[in-house]
Amino acid sequence: MKVLVVHNRYRAEQPSGENNVVDQEVALLAGAGHEVGLFERRSDEIAGMSLPRKAVLPLKVPWNRAVRAELARRLHDDRPDVVHLHNTFPLLSPSVLAACADAGVPAVATLHNYTQICAPGTLYRDGHVCTDCVGRAPVPAVRHGCYRGSALATVPVAASLVLNRKRWWSGVSRFFCISGAQRETLVAAGMPAERLVVKHNFVEDPGKTRTGAGEHVLFLGRITAEKGAGLLMAAWDRLGGIGLPLVIAGAGPMQEEVGRWAHGRADVSYLGLRSKQECRDLIARANTVVAPSTWLETFGLVIVEAMAAGVPTVAAAHGAFRELVEDGVTGLLHEPGDPSSLADRLREATGDRNQEMGRAARLAYEKDFTPEVGLDRLVGGYRAAMGVPAE
Repeated sequence: MKVLVVHNRYRAEQPSGENNVVDQEVALLAGAGHEVGLFERRSDEIAGMSLPRKAVLPLKVPWNRAVRAELARRLHDDRPDVVHLHNTFPLLSPSVLAACADAGVPAVATLHNYTQICAPGTLYRDGHVCTDCVGRAPVPAVRHGCYRGSALATVPVAASLVLNRKRWWSGVSRFFCISGAQRETLVAAGMPAERLVVKHNFVEDPGKTRTGAGEHVLFLGRITAEKGAGLLMAAWDRLGGIGLPLVIAGAGPMQEEVGRWAHGRADVSYLGLRSKQECRDLIARANTVVAPSTWLETFGLVIVEAMAAGVPTVAAAHGAFRELVEDGVTGLLHEPGDPSSLADRLREATGDRNQEMGRAARLAYEKDFTPEVGLDRLVGGYRAAMGVPAE
């Protein structure tokens, strides 16, 4: 099969799970013998643009004619069987859909977030889940400056959402939702249910699983309010000690606050950013991984990475986490946004059933989240988009 992957890469300075997913899928397909091409832009390119080019960039967010023409030439020359779309913001734009339609090449798209129904793609504002724009024009998003805290910056994003909604919904043969929870939300918002299928992200087998009870409780990811950094600090202070230290690894807007909170404490370590291998080692040595997100996560990569290492997770009981964590079996779910509930569940998770839940988590990984399972679902989605019967 010949596949062309279309993706606007996020800035290198900002760790991106989406970039990682794209890279892993490309490698997976190539390793299975498929021919994979890339049509990319990088948000890092913006810094090197001239002031005039930067000034007109917002006007091209809804529609970029030059990109459409360039992709049309690429499709003519390469003649792929299917185009796989990921992120098109801000340098590609939905004009890539027109190029695919003109060339008669079926397009599939992975929905990594909620950008089809929410200007910033998060369904989150001012510390709480927000659905003000779902099913209506994104006027509230502009009024509240939901993208980068700026009404002006939000305008082109909101305009693209309005102008291209029908084109997305009719021009994509297959949407890959990365969780059932995400699919339910999108269908309820009016997206065509018959085009949306669930295809979880996969995780490479780390090659080793945890031995023994583990050494620490681990928070790994972006240090932000929506990821639950503040909630975790409040819950940990309520615990008063459970015999294991808390290790926090990652970077983000709240990293200085977290660093100050952790400074001088024997029960907390803040490590900052760590390499991929270091993160794997931290997970494999963890007693419990904690994912206390306050927004509706569309997936939970760190949860599945913990499962692969045979480590149970304590996670918020909303969004995709409800389907990734089987409460009481592979981990525990806490009441979203409630520090007391999170503290109680952390205490329970580090108790006598920890290793039993860790073994169950590993079995769940082997069943649903391996590269082999991911490849089968990915190629199956391509075949469906192409109208080819499954093998």
